[in-house]
This record gives sequence, structure tokens and C-alpha cells, in this order.
Amino acid sequence: MPEVLVPARRAAAAAAGPLTTLAGNLRQMIAVLERERQALAALDADGLIGAAHDKEALCDELAAIGPQMLDGETRSLAETARQLNEVNRRVRNLLAANVAARIEALGGHGRGLRATYTPVRG
Repeated sequence: MPEVLVPARRAAAAAAGPLTTLAGNLRQMIAVLERERQALAALDADGLIGAAHDKEALCDELAAIGPQMLDGETRSLAETARQLNEVNRRVRNLLAANVAARIEALGGHGRGLRATYTPVRG
């Protein structure tokens, strides 16, 4: 009987590994999103570029994970990351709209000139 329990414990530990890694990656994503928000508030271009690179790398690591693999903890972490990303998106859009309005106020009457945020993939 003990021979059967040992492989079962190993399988359970191996199954917990990916969720632990997933939770860690999601926690890292939350930290990066908070760092991005600070960079947006400080108008820190280098900080924004660094955060964009870190987010891209974490997204690549999370790409293979499907919703069916989430447990309660990781689902909550993913929702927190989604909300933070949405807040940062709104802040970026407000900053871009502010810049566009200032340029137009300076005499840039060109209606074709629009400020947009596009992530750079390298």
C-alpha cells in the first residue's frame, strides 16, 4: 500500500507546482502594474518602457494558461491584475488626450494628428 501513496503524493506536489508558479507570475504582474502606475504618475518614460518589457515577458509566460487552470487564489490575482491594467489604460488615455489638447491649443489645427498608445513588441 505505501508504494501507491508515494506516487500519488508526487503527482499532487507536481500538480501544485504550476499553480504556485502561476500565482507567483500573477503577483509579479501586479507588482509591475503598480510600478507602471507610479511611472505614469511621475511621467517617467524609462519606467514605462521597463514596465512594458516586464509585462510583455510575463504575458508570454502566462499565455499557455487557460481559465480552467485557475483556482480561487489565482482567479482573484488575475482579476486584480485585470483591474490594475484597466486603471493604467485609462490613465494613459487621459495623458494622451491631454497632450493632444495641448498640441492643438498651440496651433496644431491638424485634425489628423491623434495621440495613441501602442505597445511595442520587439
